[in-house]
Amino acid sequence: MTTTASTTAAATLTASAHTIMDSPIGPLTLVTRAGGLAGLYMTQHRHMPPEETFGLRVDAAHSPVLARTAEQLTAYFAGDTAAFNIDLSTSGTPFQRRVWAALLDIPYGETVSYGELAAALGQPTASRAVGLANGKNPISIIVPCHRVVGADGSMTGYGGGLERKRWLLSFERGAHQPLLG
Repeated sequence: MTTTASTTAAATLTASAHTIMDSPIGPLTLVTRAGGLAGLYMTQHRHMPPEETFGLRVDAAHSPVLARTAEQLTAYFAGDTAAFNIDLSTSGTPFQRRVWAALLDIPYGETVSYGELAAALGQPTASRAVGLANGKNPISIIVPCHRVVGADGSMTGYGGGLERKRWLLSFERGAHQPLLG
């Protein structure tokens, strides 16, 4: 029976699986699909897909992708790393994927405006479209959509809530932050 259960779990992991880990900003749901990280969602995440699409819930140790992601997020929240090295498996429109790729170029602790990001993509009038794509980012924190702010530096929309966006930006700038729940 153990062999069947582990075979079933292994077969499921090639499709999709998820785990939930604690963090200073509350529980994080990590989703793996097709051998990469497909989602990182916070509690009450605005564009979180239905949980039934996450696949089997597993201990992170049973999935190399989930284990590596959990380890790197733990190091990030401990202040021990500012970069992630995780295979990503995102699905989105070609434009969304370009925006998400551009987010990876925003340095730790820094911010850019939606307009600056649009200009970096060669589409300076597409700041609204950049904002919409940014909001649909399925891999928060690792694909750092929290580093995008309004033209005047103001905190604008964030899938995990503005409180978490403020927390992440302050944390990355070295400010000691209380835990969020």
